[in-house]
Amino acid sequence: MNAPRLAAAAAALLAPGIAAATAAGTTLAAPVNSSPPTVSGTLQQGQKLSASTGSWSGSGTISYAFQWQRCSSSGTSCGDISGAASQTYTLGSSDVGKTLRAVVTATNSSGSATAASSPTGVVAPAGSAPRPTKQPDPHGTAQVGKSVSVDNGSWSGTAPITFSYQWQRCSSTSCANLSGATKSSYDPVAAEVGYRLRAVVGAKNSFGSSSSASNLTAVVLAAPAAPANTSRPTVSGPNVNVGTTVTGSTGAWSSAQSVSYAFSWNRCDGSGNHCQTIGGASGQTYTLASPDAGSTVQFVVRATNATGATTAVSAPTQVVTNLPPGSISLPSGRISIPAGSVSSPDRLVISAVGFSRYPLRSRRAFTARIRILDAHGYLVRGAFVRVTGIPYAWVAAAREVLTNENGYATVRMHPTKRLPLRKGEQLVLFVRARKPGTTTTAAESAHRLVQVALAPPRKR
Repeated sequence: MNAPRLAAAAAALLAPGIAAATAAGTTLAAPVNSSPPTVSGTLQQGQKLSASTGSWSGSGTISYAFQWQRCSSSGTSCGDISGAASQTYTLGSSDVGKTLRAVVTATNSSGSATAASSPTGVVAPAGSAPRPTKQPDPHGTAQVGKSVSVDNGSWSGTAPITFSYQWQRCSSTSCANLSGATKSSYDPVAAEVGYRLRAVVGAKNSFGSSSSASNLTAVVLAAPAAPANTSRPTVSGPNVNVGTTVTGSTGAWSSAQSVSYAFSWNRCDGSGNHCQTIGGASGQTYTLASPDAGSTVQFVVRATNATGATTAVSAPTQVVTNLPPGSISLPSGRISIPAGSVSSPDRLVISAVGFSRYPLRSRRAFTARIRILDAHGYLVRGAFVRVTGIPYAWVAAAREVLTNENGYATVRMHPTKRLPLRKGEQLVLFVRARKPGTTTTAAESAHRLVQVALAPPRKR
């Protein structure tokens, strides 16, 4: 047998993978795997897997055949899947809870070899990842000191779905995560005042994950506060005299919530110190009483809202005087009182009488100016004053007049022809003062006799 025939016979006897020499002296090699096959795709019922060939060395052209195997969940006890002999495989219900691997057979003219991929993960049943179908919404009051929460919205996808949260602070142009704010509720802090908030809700199941940002909250408000007084209360009235009613104003207040007010009055010493609450004085007005004489009073306002209460106090009044009702202070510093406030045992006093001419040297009209006080020296206004001449025939009857706020009444007198203008003669005037609504005989009335000297006319 010649050499080529011997070589061919020897090659036929060699096992696959054993190198042989051709008649031309060339070395042939069966395929050898250098990198195992891999499997790619989603491990879920109904999804398609693909196998790679892996890497091989060997002579000539190499062809590949595939066989898919089903293994236990731990990747052992693998067996061929009938009919699964292509490079791709669609996962079925029998694969759920199992793992798979692909076995690749590489063949060339010198022989064949096989290599298997690593087992896949466990195949999941058919399903879908979460997808939002309704945007989440925030709830609650966006205000420092209060809490906001977010619902999950609505989602499609295979249950069970778990949710996660991330709160964000948003300006008009962008939103940024708030560190540590990863619960379904969040308590705004001062740094968020003026911003809006939202929560990004994450949803996850065994098939995937997704997220959806909630609607924005209203602008975050500062923490609610008790009312703040911006202008203190005041006290007003015609005077601060016993018997006078004074009125307190609430002042001005700042509050984000509705405010209710409660009032009280303090009695303080003459300097406005050592103040004590006046029992029973809880209205916005107060009538000054005898115990207030020599003291000052304050108006106290307590403003309350849903958060708390704040108290503000007026400046003290001037020292309360114990003057008759209706008293007024004149620019002169004197006190003028109405005649109606003079009551027994107090009475009117005719303190002064003056005449426009003295002595009387003619029978022309003259005036008598009379001043009326009370027993305490206050000027009396509105008292009726009448002056009668004695003898009656010497002076015509004069009308009754009222005193002004300075206590003066001016009575015009008209002498008759019977008035003797002789030296040593006197015109007697009977002056009477009374309160309105009383007679000259009332206990408070006053009477006084005065004389006007008479004299002959001056010689020309």
